[in-house]
Amino acid sequence: MNKIAVVAIGGNSLIKDKNHQTVEDQYEAVKETAVHIADLIESGFNVVITHGNGPQVGFILLRSEIARKVINLHPVPLDACGADTQGAIGYAIQRALHNEFRKRGKEKDVVTVVTMVVVDKNDPAFQNPSKPIGPFYTEEEAKEKMEAEKWIMKEDAGRGWRRVVPSPIPRKIVEINAIKTLVENGFVVVGVGGGGIPVIEDENGQIMGVEAVIDKDYASSLLARELGADYFIISTAVEKVYLNFGMPDQKPIDRMTLEEARKYLKEGHFKEGSMAPKIRAVIEFLEAGGKAAIITSPESIVRAIKGETGTWIVPA
Repeated sequence: MNKIAVVAIGGNSLIKDKNHQTVEDQYEAVKETAVHIADLIESGFNVVITHGNGPQVGFILLRSEIARKVINLHPVPLDACGADTQGAIGYAIQRALHNEFRKRGKEKDVVTVVTMVVVDKNDPAFQNPSKPIGPFYTEEEAKEKMEAEKWIMKEDAGRGWRRVVPSPIPRKIVEINAIKTLVENGFVVVGVGGGGIPVIEDENGQIMGVEAVIDKDYASSLLARELGADYFIISTAVEKVYLNFGMPDQKPIDRMTLEEARKYLKEGHFKEGSMAPKIRAVIEFLEAGGKAAIITSPESIVRAIKGETGTWIVPA
């Protein structure tokens, strides 16, 4: 079988900027990324695609909030928001890749797996919700929400108040056998979208959705490990990872070892909410036996695989 690459595409692959947020705008952005993924597949890889969904979940929550005010329509639970966005974004990726393959005269099937990811009900994150979701509120509105909905809300850097939810560590991918079977049979798979739908298991193995958000990069790393993927590729806004990013002495990293990644992370070179989770996800992948991880921009994926750009992180 061809080498397996798990490719995690970031928010810039879906929403370019605030002026391009419509569904059609997002599809146009996905079309660009599809070209680079198709190039990767043509170079001999079996590809599994994961993606973010933060803005899209925010849109659903905002629509739900407005609909509730206007016609008292029922709200959408957070786990259902995850399922909705997995389907919608998966559809956009499927359509874009299908059309790109047809342009190239290539027959290749793409399928989206709506994916549940088990988290530990005792994860400390449930005692310390920290992930902002949904729209901004005034302090008065936030107090009303906290009273009526029992939400936990925090002020966000002077921009207003936002709901915060737990972000537990992913432990198990429920549909992993289905994804493995599809990959082994040559399908391009879109899975674990938005980090997966967070669920917990009871003592009888029954699962239920929870109001939480799983980090996309951590879930993508888990998927790569459970698939035994050769490469874990994180597509993001920058072509390479930097030391001292944003500082006058910032320095691009072409290649670093697992030991160096741990060292730089500990020294604080990578910011939380930005590069730090990506580096942690890579470290977990390599510690589990992964051959190499690459962090680069969408348009640089194929050049990065060839060693021409991007940041390579290797075991030693």
